[in-house]
Amino acid sequence: MTMFSKKISIDPDELTDPLNHQIIEHSKKVLLVFFVVTLILAAGLPKIGIDAGTERFFESVPEHDTQQYINNKFGQSFKIDKSTTEIIYSSDNIFSKRSILKLLELQKEVQQDPSLRVDKVTGVASGVARMIDPLATDISDQIQVIKSSTNLEVLKAGQELIETRSETQRILSKDLNPNQPRASDTMLIISHSIEEDSTDLERIQKKIRDITSTMDGEFRVYGSALKNAKFDVAIFESLSLVVPSVTILVFVFLVIAYRDPIDLLLGLLSLILALIWTFGFMGYFGIPFSLVMIAVPVLVLGVGIDFGIHAINRYREERTSNKPITKSMWISNSQLLIAFFIVTVTNIIGFSSNLTADLEPIREFGAVVSIGMFFTFLLFGIFLPTLKFHIDKLRKKYNIPQFSLTPLGGKGSILGKILRFSEKLANSRPLILITIILIITAGAFYSATNVKSEFEDEDFLPYDDLPWQIEIIPDRFAPQEYEITATANYIRDSFETTQSEIVTIYVEGNLKKDHSLESIYRRGQDPPTSFVTKNGRTVSQSIIDIMHEYAQQDPEFAELLDKNDLSGNGVPDRNLKTIYQELLHSTYRNQALEYITEDMRSMRIDYQVKADKTDKEVTVDAKSFTERFRFDSTATGDIIVFRALTEALTASAIKSFLVAFFLTAIFLSITFGLLEGYWSLGLINMAPITVALILLVGSMPILGIAFNALTATILAITVGLGVAYSVHITHRFIDEYKKQEKVHESLLITLGGTGGGVTASILTTAGSALCTTLAASPILAQFGLLTALSTFYSYLAAITVLPLTLHAWAKC
Repeated sequence: MTMFSKKISIDPDELTDPLNHQIIEHSKKVLLVFFVVTLILAAGLPKIGIDAGTERFFESVPEHDTQQYINNKFGQSFKIDKSTTEIIYSSDNIFSKRSILKLLELQKEVQQDPSLRVDKVTGVASGVARMIDPLATDISDQIQVIKSSTNLEVLKAGQELIETRSETQRILSKDLNPNQPRASDTMLIISHSIEEDSTDLERIQKKIRDITSTMDGEFRVYGSALKNAKFDVAIFESLSLVVPSVTILVFVFLVIAYRDPIDLLLGLLSLILALIWTFGFMGYFGIPFSLVMIAVPVLVLGVGIDFGIHAINRYREERTSNKPITKSMWISNSQLLIAFFIVTVTNIIGFSSNLTADLEPIREFGAVVSIGMFFTFLLFGIFLPTLKFHIDKLRKKYNIPQFSLTPLGGKGSILGKILRFSEKLANSRPLILITIILIITAGAFYSATNVKSEFEDEDFLPYDDLPWQIEIIPDRFAPQEYEITATANYIRDSFETTQSEIVTIYVEGNLKKDHSLESIYRRGQDPPTSFVTKNGRTVSQSIIDIMHEYAQQDPEFAELLDKNDLSGNGVPDRNLKTIYQELLHSTYRNQALEYITEDMRSMRIDYQVKADKTDKEVTVDAKSFTERFRFDSTATGDIIVFRALTEALTASAIKSFLVAFFLTAIFLSITFGLLEGYWSLGLINMAPITVALILLVGSMPILGIAFNALTATILAITVGLGVAYSVHITHRFIDEYKKQEKVHESLLITLGGTGGGVTASILTTAGSALCTTLAASPILAQFGLLTALSTFYSYLAAITVLPLTLHAWAKC
């Protein structure tokens, strides 16, 4: 066969010889350079900040900006933002006299504490008191009003409050019965006169929590500062579990792989330097450490372990042939530098493809891991061989024995026999192997069609109930129970205050025109299927409802409305400017400003949507609905924003995957074309990774995992990490094939030799990834599981699919 007789464009030795010369002839200088760089990058470690929460994900989509603009433009009596504290009170009936008194007493204690910097308190208790006595504006007066009222009077006032202030229902639990009235939970919303990003907010919310703990009753306190503080704790506790677990696992595997204490120390030192360099880079470039970044050390360590095992294993293969230290290092490093370079570039392509994402945290994640891959190449391609060469020279000089020179997967080893079995099957029974692969892949492909994409703010919260893998950890090491998550879940399940079932339509134009309110009202007569309806109309809240509420309290305003309602449907048709002005100068001014601006040119309408409809259905309907308005209108709300984030995640996953896949295929084709004279070898390497990707995505629905803020990166990561196994095997196969031009024998040698290093690296990489399942966050556990599966599937495809494709390639 003459397939290697073509002229090779580049001689690999021309690329590796200068580096090998520096490693062997100037080892001390090389080590000094690495020492200086380590000192420089280590200085960046203290500069790393912590970024808890999910706000930066939301800031990455335009729909969030629209929502913020509208929320800032209109006043909201029940507005919940980053500078508010929510107190949830639970009782048999919060409208009972006893419960209303408790709420007012809590409200008084909070308002009278100047250190809490209370700007406004919103709750049903004050509303009930003012229904009994409208002049009771002071909290002490309101308490006296309730004390002097009967239980029946309090209940009646609560019923009137619900009837006249329908928005009150937003701070009442879903089990509300407005006729009795009865509800088991209510929310007290406290606004603070501080900046949203003030560090004082955490102190305030903790003090409020302490106040509620001394009071009789069941209270829960929730707020952004408390949540972010728990995010910080979750990050710290996750690191305190994941990093030691990875360290122990890495240590055990490296002991097995190296079987030499000095080689073990060299490998561990190189891994530590890789982490120092990577996080030092983060500090210098101002990239914050978030929950997503916990995966960075796992990935860097995984690739570093892979490189370290291959470096030591390949060197030992040469040493077992009785070659001297210098020649063994030269030969092994000449081959591995090329393989490491190819793998590093494919890794960087895979991770940096996340730079195409619309979400900033994912872009930062891609950038940090990419630079970590580059640092890993330098450390394990140059630093480790240099240090190993220098140490082995000293060991020889001072007659320090080598504890082991045997490579993994040698001819006589059990592992070697297992690895060579797939090649024997590919050579003797290829159709059987092909059939098995096709059946499994087809099943996985079908399952992959059911994978979902979603973004949930709660994904980033710590566990409410700790899973089994954390429960088995001894109490002294296990993470704490996260009450904040239980509170967040309780709010989600009990209330609709997050407006998770509301779509807001923002309208701009001359709203003083006679037809403006009538035209908006008529839009509700033909509602989309996802909108809640009553008597054939949309269920909504707008300035019209505020007008009706004020009309019930003021006969003169009611007469004004009636006089200007020519159609008789309760919506004024003329003199709107006068009506607006009367409303804005009334006691209902604040309520009115929730739905119309002072200049009467902007309005908001809140529409209720059906809970059983998907975010996609609601978003499509809402955007279609806005097109019917005569005025410029925009649909927004939590549903719209979360749908935009979900679409951004899906787009990011697909886009980064396509970029990674095709750039990797192009790079490998060019590289193998230049080094070996055959570009087709690049495409050969993509066959096993394609199978691995199908298996991975097919596993996601079975495991109940969707594409989310972190798992959206897994496709590109699989390309980057997974192709390494195929590259190592292909590169070694070509070297062996050049010597004897026999495919079967070359593959047997390759799988028995390099296959051993690949197996060791998959065990450590997958094991390290599985350690993230010990993190306090479920989103990290999912990512770790998928990363472990992706590396396992990539490895499995490399030792089963690749031999088949190499046989086919050799016959072409």
